[in-house]
Amino acid sequence: MFSWRAEVRPGIWVAFTNVAAGNLALHVGDDPAQVHRRRELLEQAAGLSPRRFQFMNQVHGKEVAVVGGGAPAGEPGTPAADAPTADALTADAMVSAGGPLAVMVADCVPIVLVGERAAGRDAPPVFGVVHAGRPGLAAGVVPAAVAQLREHGATGISAWIGPSICGQCYEVPDSMRAEVAESVPAAWCTTAQGTPGLDLPAGVRSQLAAEGVAVEYSGGCTREDAGLYSYRRDGRTGRFAGLVWTATPAGALT
Repeated sequence: MFSWRAEVRPGIWVAFTNVAAGNLALHVGDDPAQVHRRRELLEQAAGLSPRRFQFMNQVHGKEVAVVGGGAPAGEPGTPAADAPTADALTADAMVSAGGPLAVMVADCVPIVLVGERAAGRDAPPVFGVVHAGRPGLAAGVVPAAVAQLREHGATGISAWIGPSICGQCYEVPDSMRAEVAESVPAAWCTTAQGTPGLDLPAGVRSQLAAEGVAVEYSGGCTREDAGLYSYRRDGRTGRFAGLVWTATPAGALT
């Protein structure tokens, strides 16, 4: 169910799912009831019940949404009306139900952010998740999410970068490479075939470094790993998720 999962701080978990967890997206033509059931099983595996992961309707922009608690359950078969339209979510565990957040990808870069407070590691954390595809990376969704965490009072922010397509596999037109590299120079690359490419993970790492955010984990390539969904490899496909949550509700943290 998980390609990677770890307790990154006492009581704070970060994970990235795989194809064994199934498609978690409602927008790819899958049966919505089945998608909701897979999300429920994922929440059970994470020990969240009755809390729910908060998903978002991702649009390849730079909007950051602030959420105040666990997602409502919703009804199987209904659209994600309760999900904010954004490409990053932040949650303050001081006021939210443990900040269970989710980001979905199938080649784009999923990023989980955890910020501490000045009071130290025993204080409630601040969380964020980011969907950084080519347009979002160029638009600055990563620094926008970091800025929002700092608005919550986060310090000592760390990042976990999930699996995404690597620069060796992500071929793009030369004009597109030049356009993205103009705003994110570190994303410029050449593929394994010697053609113009974009290294999205390198671009993300460069933006995090510029913001003073430490990267504690970086996943592999989605196109090269059959255990992960990849749009570039398969065309129509599902989505896996990057997740962050606390092992106990927010009320138990204070």
